[in-house]
Amino acid sequence: MMPPAHKIAFIGSHSVRKTNAVHSFAGAVGRRGRSVEVGREVVRFSPLGLNEAATQEAQLWAIMAQIREELELRMRADVLVLDRAVVDNFAYFLRATGGDDPFDVKPLVARWSETYDLCVRLRPDIPLKADGVRSTNERFRNEIEKILDVIIPQYIAPDRLVELRASEITEVFDWAGLLERLCGPPPHGAPEPKPVTYAPTLWD
Repeated sequence: MMPPAHKIAFIGSHSVRKTNAVHSFAGAVGRRGRSVEVGREVVRFSPLGLNEAATQEAQLWAIMAQIREELELRMRADVLVLDRAVVDNFAYFLRATGGDDPFDVKPLVARWSETYDLCVRLRPDIPLKADGVRSTNERFRNEIEKILDVIIPQYIAPDRLVELRASEITEVFDWAGLLERLCGPPPHGAPEPKPVTYAPTLWD
């Protein structure tokens, strides 16, 4: 059985190029000879709705689904790359509950947040872009960002947090330093490239 993967999550509000970063970083991992699994943004599969109108139950579903996905994928590759983490799903939950915690999930969020080797927060410095799913409401995104400003320092240790501007995520971004920070120095010699795996989940 493989040991648990090195786990990295790209986090933030919506429309900050998280998914672009996930795909780009995962490709860099594979080109350097490490097997890599990609976890998808679970809220897109929610049967309970999303965006501004999502209920506290819908956001609770997203938190639990995030953990379930990570449990499914944690032993399948050298590196697990995630499109969101528990902490940013928790931000949307707090927005839906008005800051309350009616299901007492804070201890779970705190404990699970310790399982990430690195979290990369992407800051919004680009316009919102419609994709047919996510909200294009600037006020909504700003509300989530303010909540993240408060909770990220509470749940993610500074030595496991990297911050980038969304505009930095381009086709030419160099992921080498972040990959070495996550996995250590690259292996000697020319690595044999590995494919990126987008494993089916229970929603497929």
